[in-house]
Amino acid sequence: MSQSIKQDALDIGDVSKKTGLPASTLRYYEEKGLIKSNGRNGLRRLFPPNTIQRLALISLGRTAGLSLEEIGTMFTPDGPEIDRELLLHKADEIDQKIEELKLMSKGLRHTAACKAPSHFECPTFLKLLDSAGKKAPQSPHKFGK
Repeated sequence: MSQSIKQDALDIGDVSKKTGLPASTLRYYEEKGLIKSNGRNGLRRLFPPNTIQRLALISLGRTAGLSLEEIGTMFTPDGPEIDRELLLHKADEIDQKIEELKLMSKGLRHTAACKAPSHFECPTFLKLLDSAGKKAPQSPHKFGK
């Protein structure tokens, strides 16, 4: 590898420090084809400077609820090509989730302040239970998916 490429490249430790991502995540993303090292310095992978921006796009996509596969389709040899329809669909999903969470918050606040002798005598609490029962979590870590 030429000295010029080594000088411009970021070592995996530098990328990890700049992004807050552990090296194991960087290696996983490389395995998935989301980022690509351009050589090594001893045993340490070297990444081009644009890797930081790619990782920021991956982070933004993950925060928006995109899968790694969906994000991966946006990375082309010519650079990122953002799927606008997918983004609009995800924005709609987020808006729907916000409305659901607002209703949940309102129901919880009512239940906390409810003067009924028992929560099971409160019509609002019973509606909240009914709604939760229809959207039972699929795993203990995900609410109402």
